[in-house]
Amino acid sequence: MPFAPLSSDKLYRPSTLSGLDKAIKSTKHLTPLTEIVGQDRAQQAVEFAMSMKDKGYNIYAIGRNGLGKRTMVMRYLDRYDPNGHHPLFDWCYVVNFDDARTPKVLKLPQGKGQAFKKDIEQLMQRLVKALPLAFDNEIYYTRAEKLKSQLASKQEAALTQLTKEAAAKNISLSITPQGSYELVAMNGETPHTDESFRQLSQQEQQELEQQIGQLESKLREVVRKFTVWEEKYLDKQQKQDEQVAQEVLIHLIEPLKQDYSDFSEVKAHLNAMHKDITENLDIFLEQNEEQIALSYASLEKKMPRRYQVNVLVNHGEQTMPIVIEESPNYHNIFGYIENATFKGTIFSDFSLIRAGSLHKANGGVLMIDAIKVLEQPYVWDGLKRALRSRKLSLSSLEREVTLSGTISLDPEAIPLDVKIILFGDYQTYQLLQHYDPEFKELFRVTADFEDEMPRSDESEALYAQFISSIVHDNKMLHCDRSAIQRIIEFSARQADAQNKLSLHSADIANLLRESNYVARSSNARLIRASHVEQALHNHTLRVCRLRDHVMQSFINGTTLIDTQDAVIGQINALSVVATSDHQFGAPNRITATTAFGDGQVFDIERKVELGGSIHSKGVMILSAYLATVFGQTDKIPLSTHLTFEQNYAGVDGDSASMAELCAIVSAFAQLPLRQDIAITGSMNQFGQAQPIGGVNEKIEGFFDVCVIKGRHDNQGVIIPKSNMQNLMLRADIVDAVKQGTFSIWAIDHVTQAIELLTGKPAGKRDFEFEPYDPVTVFGIAEKRLTKLKDYIKQQKQESKLL
Repeated sequence: MPFAPLSSDKLYRPSTLSGLDKAIKSTKHLTPLTEIVGQDRAQQAVEFAMSMKDKGYNIYAIGRNGLGKRTMVMRYLDRYDPNGHHPLFDWCYVVNFDDARTPKVLKLPQGKGQAFKKDIEQLMQRLVKALPLAFDNEIYYTRAEKLKSQLASKQEAALTQLTKEAAAKNISLSITPQGSYELVAMNGETPHTDESFRQLSQQEQQELEQQIGQLESKLREVVRKFTVWEEKYLDKQQKQDEQVAQEVLIHLIEPLKQDYSDFSEVKAHLNAMHKDITENLDIFLEQNEEQIALSYASLEKKMPRRYQVNVLVNHGEQTMPIVIEESPNYHNIFGYIENATFKGTIFSDFSLIRAGSLHKANGGVLMIDAIKVLEQPYVWDGLKRALRSRKLSLSSLEREVTLSGTISLDPEAIPLDVKIILFGDYQTYQLLQHYDPEFKELFRVTADFEDEMPRSDESEALYAQFISSIVHDNKMLHCDRSAIQRIIEFSARQADAQNKLSLHSADIANLLRESNYVARSSNARLIRASHVEQALHNHTLRVCRLRDHVMQSFINGTTLIDTQDAVIGQINALSVVATSDHQFGAPNRITATTAFGDGQVFDIERKVELGGSIHSKGVMILSAYLATVFGQTDKIPLSTHLTFEQNYAGVDGDSASMAELCAIVSAFAQLPLRQDIAITGSMNQFGQAQPIGGVNEKIEGFFDVCVIKGRHDNQGVIIPKSNMQNLMLRADIVDAVKQGTFSIWAIDHVTQAIELLTGKPAGKRDFEFEPYDPVTVFGIAEKRLTKLKDYIKQQKQESKLL
């Protein structure tokens, strides 16, 4: 043949670690990387977004799971110097003494929030003791008794005067058991009874009633005076209490006001608190036990709830808050207001406001998963609203999810300064861009994470450092040089390329963990290549149930396949079967049959709706190539029926189009195709071979079936030449090729495949519209087609004569 199969050195690119000092024998002597390898583009995007202080420069990190997106961002942020970054603040909620339904926000410098809370707690503890003591002394009692005596004397004098006036009129003024005043006509020393009153003359009765009426009027006037005197007494008592309280409050609160004199909001709150304590001394003096008990009902400190400080966010000494929200439901993101129960009474106040992730990340970075955010109701809208307004308002957000209408608080909004980093895949990114016009304005920076990186001596050395960082971080056994090489080769296989390395760090980390387990189980001191191989074997064994089931169908003959001899219109194509955590290759038999027709190719898979649109496109392309080869001067008088035998599921993709063309040409020429050679690859309208995916799995799948059906030295696989760079085959296949017992051919054009499969030259026209050489495959097929055309013409002429 004009071209030879690939040599074994083309099938696998081993790692030499040429870029690594030969003195380095293991990861123990390698400096771990402090950043994720191969993600320079994404890192620059994160750096840019963090440097932009304007609104809307939040980040959407695109990439599949396992690329180390979060790890890279975390490592960058750990090194990030927030020089020039907005200063951090602690945020506290306190009661609004004018309207308790709208708690106030206090903004304090970083670390001051907790200190202010402790200062207020200490103040309250001192007031709880000092105020009752200030009122529990002889001076206070003397003053209070004097005021009370003055009131009692005036009341008694007024009542005495009225009593004397009533007695002069033979009327008694007395107090009932209920505490009310009563005027009663007297019959000597005893009150008149109904009977004795009726015995009086009409005039006497009228006089008594008139006198009682006049006295009742005077009594009402006296009672009104009592009320006025009592109010004046209470005012005097209140002023006296306030004077006593002021002496205590000024002594205790004024120093606190001086300490926080630089913070206007805090000072204003302390002034308001000073005034409120003066007006609500009963809270400290226990004048109403039920009210006092409720006011002290607290989940934390034994102090009046009214004067507590709810430190919502305390940044402590951190340079910049970095929050990862694993469960981004509404309350976890935006915070919430709890309810408390005391003696059957449900209540809520500012001290029950709880922080969400946005509160904790305020002034820093919040990282969340995009899909989880979109799965939670109201969260995405609430997040956009917060980013647009740059405020966190609990009340307006709570109303989004509350149906009962029982929200009792409307806390003051907190200014928001945060960078949001959404982690998601490309499909979610496209959906948001397409369906949410606000998305582009709020997430202006895209950090696009790479799936792979170029493989070179330098990048292999970096990858070795990356392996070292995983080993050090997880405190594993160190990898020797051979293990590092094997892991790098595994990475290239994961990337399906000899000149690429996979950046799916999760796969590498998992392999290292399993290799570490194998090494420790064998009491080894280092992870060696044999341990990595064993870990890979163990993993495959766990996930290959479906592959074993498929291969069993070849063993017991359920799936028909030939790996020897030659058959007309039949060929072995290659496909890949994928599960969530494993993929493998398996051959499929494709057959083509012909019958008289107008040159159409009937795709049976498409007719029964088992073929996808890409597969149908591949069939139409090969039909166009067939028309170019055999239909230059006349229609092709044959129709072809094409199918994947024993296919009961869907089929898609165009990687079988070269195999399908070879089967059709075989049926046209009635030339058998070798069954010991399988083929994969797509083609264009000019017959050029195009690359396909999963080439390693496809080759390995056919090799395994050949082992099952019986190996011989002529077996092999045809692949597109452009797929040579993807070859990272198993060691047993590389050895078989090296020994000459298995072959892999890389072709540029479908005619080369036809020649390999038939053992004859494909054929080429010397001049346009000239017939093919009759000894070639195309020539033989053309001769049969011409003969069929002549037969058709003869039949038509005979029918005319009849």
